Amino acid sequence: VSTQSTGSSGINAEYGGILKRKAVQVLPSEHHIEQEGEKLKVHVCSPGRTGKTQEYQVGETFSETEINGENSEVQTAWEGETKIKELHRTESMEYELVRELKDDETMVLHLESKNGTKAKRIYKKVVE
Repeated sequence: VSTQSTGSSGINAEYGGILKRKAVQVLPSEHHIEQEGEKLKVHVCSPGRTGKTQEYQVGETFSETEINGENSEVQTAWEGETKIKELHRTESMEYELVRELKDDETMVLHLESKNGTKAKRIYKKVVE
């Protein structure tokens, strides 16, 4: 499944200045998701950035490098039948990412930092 963002509301202030926040609001990103049972492969790409691929089994923990260069431990879990929650922890920050399947055509990405900053991004399915 491939999805493309249609916009966002709110940007996590921990990632930098106003120019970055404004750019993120207008730059589209895509999530290419493959699921086989509990195993997920998610490839995220957007213009001007190197793509990022996550491969994990829901319910397990994996490591990855965050946008700020820090290594993080990511705990994953199902939240109901239509949401997958990722809790990202580094030495300097912690945030929760939830991918929510609203319907066959729409995914909502929810982000919330430990200090309460929230963002939401809506993705629509792209036919390939």
